[in-house]
Amino acid sequence: MFDNTHAHITTWVIAIILFFVAVGLHNAGKKKGMKVVHMILRLFYLLIILTGALLFWKHQGINPALYGIKGLVGIWVIGMFEMVLVRMNKGKSTKMFWIQLIIALIIVLYLGLRLPLGLNFLG
Repeated sequence: MFDNTHAHITTWVIAIILFFVAVGLHNAGKKKGMKVVHMILRLFYLLIILTGALLFWKHQGINPALYGIKGLVGIWVIGMFEMVLVRMNKGKSTKMFWIQLIIALIIVLYLGLRLPLGLNFLG
């Protein structure tokens, strides 16, 4: 099942969509809808971590150091998703967390596409 990355990519694409839906619901003032989407998003965090860990353990012989770094940066992305949503809900500033989210997302996508299990169209 984990010879390819389809399940992992599907979970993080859905998580990104759910994140922006939650942000949109918050900006529209729909707190209850945001809370429901946020809880579903938390389930997808677990699925992302599970599918990523399974891929890592199955293919760790390829390049364990860079895949380990990618895993840590992926956890950083999930943390920033959560920090942005929680701080938005509390009415606190999220600027620094958005910046971290963008940086971490660029790094994890670059590593994911560049490493051997990725699409490797980045050179």
